[in-house]
Amino acid sequence: MMTIKLSICFVVGLTLLVSYLLGCFNGSVVTSHFIIRDDVRKHGSGNAGLTNFYRTYGAKYALIVIGCDMAKTVLSCLIGGYLMLCTNGGWTLGVLLGGIGCELGHMFPAYYGLKGGKGILSGGVLVWMLDWRMGLIAWGLFVLLWLLTRYVSLGSITATASMPVTAFFVFHHDPLLTGLCAVVAALVIYCHRENIRRLLHGTEHKFRWHVNPVDPNESDSE
Repeated sequence: MMTIKLSICFVVGLTLLVSYLLGCFNGSVVTSHFIIRDDVRKHGSGNAGLTNFYRTYGAKYALIVIGCDMAKTVLSCLIGGYLMLCTNGGWTLGVLLGGIGCELGHMFPAYYGLKGGKGILSGGVLVWMLDWRMGLIAWGLFVLLWLLTRYVSLGSITATASMPVTAFFVFHHDPLLTGLCAVVAALVIYCHRENIRRLLHGTEHKFRWHVNPVDPNESDSE
């Protein structure tokens, strides 16, 4: 029994470590540095996320970032799922642990001085990896609020907040899975604390389709 517990603990640690290192691979920073020969963190809000990247360089290059960040999240979740299956820990738990590690790496990357994105795209991929119903509800809320208000941050925060609620029902009141989903939501909302402050004060900027030199004070949600 002790051997089994140690094995599970080792796999959990390994899953978090590997997925964290994958999450540290920031598509915005890598694309701006190696393809555009620039640094996205020197523009706009200074955030190394998708929204600031899109505002700075446009949709063509943003597609590369989306592909990179989606791929690292999917890979992290698959690695976590298969590793946990090997110890009878459960596929869903492994996927969730892999997603959490990837989120932590994306938000606080060791490669870039712990200054990363806000985890919306990674979290958006994670919910689909967990359960299509969770993905449908989260993305539905995001798109609805984004279209109604044009606040990316409001849609992102609301969609993220729905994650532990839907997990509670989808996973049949499982306290561990629901609690871990709450951890993901808390991390994303924490990274949006400045956006929340601006929303409350009515100073949050709305999404714009055109690309222009970014206002240094303009906010972003990724």
